[in-house]
Amino acid sequence: MRPPAPSTGRRGRPPDRPDRRASILAAALDCFVERGFHGTAIPQIAERAGIAAGTLYHYFDSKEALVNALYRTWKAAVAQRVFTAFPQGAPVREQFRVMWDEMVAFAREAPAAFAFIELHNHASYLDGESLAIDRTVKDFARAMIVRAQAEGRVKPLDASLLMELVFGAFVGMMRAHWEGRIALTDELLRGAERACWDAIATTPGA
Repeated sequence: MRPPAPSTGRRGRPPDRPDRRASILAAALDCFVERGFHGTAIPQIAERAGIAAGTLYHYFDSKEALVNALYRTWKAAVAQRVFTAFPQGAPVREQFRVMWDEMVAFAREAPAAFAFIELHNHASYLDGESLAIDRTVKDFARAMIVRAQAEGRVKPLDASLLMELVFGAFVGMMRAHWEGRIALTDELLRGAERACWDAIATTPGA
């Protein structure tokens, strides 16, 4: 699952090829996951993509531009998945379950992408646009918690704190799975979802 980013032509240069842009993003994903951003050089990405380094610069002006494009591509994929599946008007317990299930499905189907966007420290190079899209899903989840608090279903703590507690538990769970410390079965995943809901709910088990 590697959704290609849209092509953006540049004045005085031949039009971008979406397939080549997608292959660069795929190569960059593999390299960044394996070596980290600072441990990866543009020639390594170009070699993985099967192109010359100069060709890569036709599509991305710098390594920073490339990593931000990659980050936005996959963050947008997560957001679209969650927003499309989200059951508007359903009870908040069901909404929480659906968001959890969609995140699990994404992490399973695109483990490298999930590892890149969630298990790496991006603070030194993300631009304003990338930071904004990072807030999109979290703001959406926070709004769900605020609505649940208004209904008395969720503890009256800061909604951002509760959202981060759940999301941090989710990311830690997936990290433990990929590092071989936990073998996540469907049964364990369902139990983890219930445990995270109970951690923020006013009435555990409800």
